[in-house]
Amino acid sequence: MAWSTGPDRSAAATLDTDTGAWVAARVGGALEAVFETVTATLADTAALLARVTAGGRRPTSADLAALRPGLHARLARQELVSGVGFVAAPGLLADVPAWLEWWQSGADGTVRPLLPDLDPGQSAYADYTHWDWFALPRDTGRRAVAGPYVDYLCSDEYSLTLSAPVEVEGRFAGVAAADVYLRHFEAAVLPLLRRLPRPAYLVNARGRVAASADPAHLAGSLTKGPDFGRLLTGTVPGEHAGLRLVPCHGIPLVLVQATG
Repeated sequence: MAWSTGPDRSAAATLDTDTGAWVAARVGGALEAVFETVTATLADTAALLARVTAGGRRPTSADLAALRPGLHARLARQELVSGVGFVAAPGLLADVPAWLEWWQSGADGTVRPLLPDLDPGQSAYADYTHWDWFALPRDTGRRAVAGPYVDYLCSDEYSLTLSAPVEVEGRFAGVAAADVYLRHFEAAVLPLLRRLPRPAYLVNARGRVAASADPAHLAGSLTKGPDFGRLLTGTVPGEHAGLRLVPCHGIPLVLVQATG
């Protein structure tokens, strides 16, 4: 049935607004559970680093082994999470220039460590500081959703990484993070996006599409628009060039929905 009169158009707009807000809230809820994993890792890491620092020495990679029981338990508990851990800021540790205390779930359910080559003379992945999952929390002081991207460092899977800054004595020490395979995230959110009467998609603070029910905006692509990062600092929906923009209730993703 086509909307044709003034009142009907108003009713349609209200329906779009209400449904969009509901979808944004549900997407936020799905990822909030993953951010709870990130927050727990952040708390454990900050407490560990504070204890070591209070003892009058710099932490080492061996100290981070104390995080492993918690990381293993979170992998077993949170089904969307495929990997979780702490990524140290360069120079934080006394024995190595860079380090990932990172654990992953295998296809058979086993938990295994990530052992990347971080030799700057040999590895293209030695400098991870430019990647969004590290740079966004470092530069903004806020949690972030990075991707989707092909995660050559950890899994060779198309993934999202959720991260948050870890601080010790007011200084940035690295990030706590968790990986989510894109196929699992899409399975959770695409049914929600398809409830909307018009094409819709989700973007992160950089404008990268995280999931889409709009064939014009594919997952992984960059979309032009307003400053999504600034929009994410608030909770009030906005509009831009015929698009309705709804922050996902504290989660650093924006629901983008056509208005006409």
